[in-house]
Amino acid sequence: MGVWWDFIKSLCVETFPPKAKWTIDQVPKLDGKVFIVTGGNSGLGLATVQVLSKHGAKVYMASRDENKAKAPLTRPLFLKIDLADLNSVKEAAQEFLRLENRLDVLYNSGGVMIPPLTDLTKQGYDLQFGTNVLGHFYLTKLLLPTLVSTAKSSPDGHARVITISSGAHHLHGINYKTLKDGPERSKETPDSLYAQSKYGDIVFAKELYRRYASDGIVSLSLNPGNINTNLQQHLGSFQKKMIAFMMYPIYPNGVATHLYAGTSPDAVNLNGKVNQGGLRLGPAQDSQDPKIGQELWDWLEEQVSGL
Repeated sequence: MGVWWDFIKSLCVETFPPKAKWTIDQVPKLDGKVFIVTGGNSGLGLATVQVLSKHGAKVYMASRDENKAKAPLTRPLFLKIDLADLNSVKEAAQEFLRLENRLDVLYNSGGVMIPPLTDLTKQGYDLQFGTNVLGHFYLTKLLLPTLVSTAKSSPDGHARVITISSGAHHLHGINYKTLKDGPERSKETPDSLYAQSKYGDIVFAKELYRRYASDGIVSLSLNPGNINTNLQQHLGSFQKKMIAFMMYPIYPNGVATHLYAGTSPDAVNLNGKVNQGGLRLGPAQDSQDPKIGQELWDWLEEQVSGL
């Protein structure tokens, strides 16, 4: 009952969000700060890139296809990455570190939602968990030394990692037998595997906080709410019609949760917490167990060991 009640509360906030207490007009000047936004060439990622750039930030738009990135690319810089390929993630991190010696904010914003069950990552992981969780973990791991050194030199003593989750996380735990293709995974649906990946994102963000808060790392996960983006591209036409009434545009408030988490001075006080659409804190009690965090971290480390 507790998990379902948390989900219902989250869904109500997303469907009928309260008036925002913070808007994108409050984004501060960001001159001298360096950002990476994965999935930065479309949807909420693109909107985040655009607003950050307008406020003076140096922004790396991290995505797979440079041609798709060229249209919106003005001031932002392109960083080629395929989160569904761990070798590509490593190459992207190496390229960024060749160009920069600081990173103020990493947005783990790219992702996939309910693709065909047959879709896997380059290394054979479930596409949703492999992209949404494992790929972002590996990128974060490779950039952590730079994030920590940036925190030490920053006026407020912090650098941030923002990981995007969803209210769907309330409906799943982690079944490690489903993270690679096999009999157990074949019993799941794309929807349940999506919920699992979003649960994993929150667990990862919380565990990152536990391990690195003392080094100045602010780790937040967030639920942006029901925002109309191309993330819903795999939904059927009937499903899209069914949820149309509860979907909200990216501007002006759809992207606000992203920007609050990554730029507001007040957000550092929410370290380790979940920021929800409507700028309320989501509950997510079912994903905060340190034992679950330790188990996921150990599994993630094992997958990238030796790469």
